[in-house]
Amino acid sequence: MKKYQIYIWLGALAVGVGIGMLHIEGVNTAMNLIATVFTRLFRLLAVPTIVLAVITTLSSLGGSKEMGRMFRTALTYTLLTTFAAALVGLLYYIVVSPGNLPAGLVAAENSSGNDQTTFTYTDHLLSVVPDNVVKPLLDGNVLALLLICFAVGIAISRMPDSRPKEVVVNLLNGLQELLFILIRWLIAVLPIGIVAFAAQLTAEVSGGVMLDSLGKYVLVILAGNCTQFIVVLPLFLLFKGLNPVKTLRGMSQAVLMALFTKSSAATLPVTMQNAEQRLGVNPKVSRFVLPICTTVNMNGCAAFILVTSLYVMQNNGMPITWVTMVSWLFISVLSAVGNAGVPMGCYFLTLSLMSGIGANVGIMGIILPIYTIIDMVETAENVWSDSCVCAITDRILKVKASAGPGQ
Repeated sequence: MKKYQIYIWLGALAVGVGIGMLHIEGVNTAMNLIATVFTRLFRLLAVPTIVLAVITTLSSLGGSKEMGRMFRTALTYTLLTTFAAALVGLLYYIVVSPGNLPAGLVAAENSSGNDQTTFTYTDHLLSVVPDNVVKPLLDGNVLALLLICFAVGIAISRMPDSRPKEVVVNLLNGLQELLFILIRWLIAVLPIGIVAFAAQLTAEVSGGVMLDSLGKYVLVILAGNCTQFIVVLPLFLLFKGLNPVKTLRGMSQAVLMALFTKSSAATLPVTMQNAEQRLGVNPKVSRFVLPICTTVNMNGCAAFILVTSLYVMQNNGMPITWVTMVSWLFISVLSAVGNAGVPMGCYFLTLSLMSGIGANVGIMGIILPIYTIIDMVETAENVWSDSCVCAITDRILKVKASAGPGQ
């Protein structure tokens, strides 16, 4: 990546904002089409990126102590940062204390929202266990794919050193290199997509998607995300001896990409490339940690689930006690782990949770028009958190390696 490319992306952002402010229907339609095409292309590359990254990394690490240490470190900091994000959201909710929406508005939305399809946790757990190889690929079921990839990668690592194993490993490595060429081509034309994404968002915002009655709710969500992004995650980096400014500069392309695609899974190819080429992260670490983090490291989602759940329960007349808040703090963290890294994944997960406790979920329809903005900020935070966990894991492993065995 050239250093000046970020300036090209920012220029494309400015152009897109200008186009969106023109309010030309035909132009807006064209921008929506281009934005959809780019989102589809990144989703197309995201699934094989996850599959090949996990399998090739595990096939080289196998059941080694290095793999175990890498997984434990990534999982530990994933849980710590996710819990911190939810806690920050809860504190803002307590301080800002958003009031209830007008009773008439809530009643109208509840009456129109009773036909929502609900999903239980049993359904969610069963969807993780694959019953064939093709369906998870077609559905983009990341957790099911990870289970398959873990099994295949470790199985390859346990194969005896022989010609068949060499052929399989070379094939996978060759496919991965081919995939990275396609990713570089897509990134090369990405400024066109950024123009479209920015124009699309500007047209929506200037079209009046914000509702004044939700001002405090939106303030809690965005303030919590920004605090996690600007303060909490950099503190984690500083604690492990990493420069937050340097790390963010290296991952800026991935964070900006996440802001527009609203999908950490779709952004994964760019995230991996930034980590390896701009931060100097060991490819074994980035190709193992980042696909996992894309699935389980959802800082923004945890905060959204907690704040939105409390907000919906409050507007349904349910008492919000300290026990309720603490309980939902842990529920939000556990629910965020495994949430799909796709646009609106947090929204539908929260909808299911509220349905599960018998709350009228029609109020989610009031939140929906402004969720585009919330989803953008959340996804950027998620990818920034993924980057931080990856950088911290790489740092810890390098320190242990330099200390030598037994340290």
